Amino acid sequence: MTKKEYKKELYKLEVELVKFQKEVIAKDLKVCIIFEGRDAAGKDGMIKRFTEHLSPRDARVVALGKPSDIDKKSWYFQRYVPELPIGGEMVFFNRSWYNRAGVEKVMNFCTQKEHTSFMKEVGNFEHLLVNADIIFIKYYLDISKKEQIKRLQERKNNPLKQWKLSPIDEQAPKLWKKYSQARDEMFNKTSFVFAPWYIIHSDDKKTARINAIKHFLSQVNYKDKNKEHLSFDHDVVCLFDDICYKKEMIYA
Repeated sequence: MTKKEYKKELYKLEVELVKFQKEVIAKDLKVCIIFEGRDAAGKDGMIKRFTEHLSPRDARVVALGKPSDIDKKSWYFQRYVPELPIGGEMVFFNRSWYNRAGVEKVMNFCTQKEHTSFMKEVGNFEHLLVNADIIFIKYYLDISKKEQIKRLQERKNNPLKQWKLSPIDEQAPKLWKKYSQARDEMFNKTSFVFAPWYIIHSDDKKTARINAIKHFLSQVNYKDKNKEHLSFDHDVVCLFDDICYKKEMIYA
């Protein structure tokens, strides 16, 4: 996809996103989208393209930092609950409660008991969200190890991107296998019928962004929806299933 083609396609989709947000506001809909994924998989850029032309009063990005001492003493999901959308609002989680299934497990920031409890409780928590009529979608961005190393090096060399590089990010390639195992366990235990995981193959950022937006818009209803713009590539966005491994959309 050339830069010109990308911008043309993105513009059409941004128009559709604005149409959808008008529906969200008019009907007091509640929208919650989770973006998880490998370090350097492109979550920041993906969310930016989703939100760039939305009304900032009615669209919010949540990227919580390290939990405080009070957070650590609270019910695990407690600090996420106030961040959930109210009527007329779209909320985009740049990482979420699934930190416990990924980085916290791999880096030993939680105990095995805490991880096990999370895996048992998260289904009930998300069932409550869906039953509260929240439009709830979970995306996981996956990239190859080669691409991850390349992007992390670019961050290190680019003074405008160095804020993106953390000590945890720098450990990611060394812990590749552990992250893969934690991710696979998360998929198998938390891709629920009512809240499945969608995998986004993200080695090509432009293609990933375009297809992710198309997929999201194809999942929701709104006035004057232009369906002909929303046909996405199933080799880029895939409902979690073993076929995603066979297509090499998920890297071991």
